[in-house]
Amino acid sequence: MRMSRGISLFLTAFGVWSWIIWITFARNLWNSDNAWNADGSPTGFFWVHLLLAVTSFVLGTIIGVIGWRGLRAARNR
Repeated sequence: MRMSRGISLFLTAFGVWSWIIWITFARNLWNSDNAWNADGSPTGFFWVHLLLAVTSFVLGTIIGVIGWRGLRAARNR
């Protein structure tokens, strides 16, 4: 399958954007009062949102790599 340069750029930018957004989210989650019980153990809120962040990191990485490979292939054509 061939991707246009524009689509490849979009996918790469989406991957980078996803990392920027979810790193900020994970940092804010870690510092949130809702994420920790009084005894210092993580809450259900923490685990659900950590799973959401990890899933988004993985998907953002996959999408970014697809875009990057598309850019490299377009350059070599």
